[in-house]
Amino acid sequence: MISYKLLSVSLLILCCVLLSPVQAFTAKSLVIDVKDNSDAIITFDYELSWFESFAVFVRIADPGTELKEALESNFHAPVEVLEADSGRSQFYVEEFASEKVRDGSVTLTTPPLSFREAEKVLKQYWFASFINPDFSPEVTRIVFPDGYVQTFNNQDQIPGVSHSLGS
Repeated sequence: MISYKLLSVSLLILCCVLLSPVQAFTAKSLVIDVKDNSDAIITFDYELSWFESFAVFVRIADPGTELKEALESNFHAPVEVLEADSGRSQFYVEEFASEKVRDGSVTLTTPPLSFREAEKVLKQYWFASFINPDFSPEVTRIVFPDGYVQTFNNQDQIPGVSHSLGS
């Protein structure tokens, strides 16, 4: 027979775990692979809390769909989900970078990115007070067709990046 003291302590610990804020969505890496035609493949690696993993498992939340809608809203371009699971989402974004040709040289410019809006959107949900998300990727890499890479670490805003591919 379980003692009342053990049961009480167990319930207290369970309540503390369930009611205390937990580390939630953690952005690990973001790789933006810009193609010659200015389209891009965006790969976003992240970790989910047990609460979020459960929500994905029972289909309460779908990170691929949520991120797709955010990308389409920000870039005003069609976005195709290539992969989406509890640790990675990958997207194909048409006309991601702007292209300028001058004297035979092609310059591609990526749009600026901000992860601050994601935090504002999250605060609208009922469970927001229970989680502590980190939307700024530990590493963001923008890779251009010629192999040039621009890297940013732990930034919640990424500036637009221009790179000339040459003739």
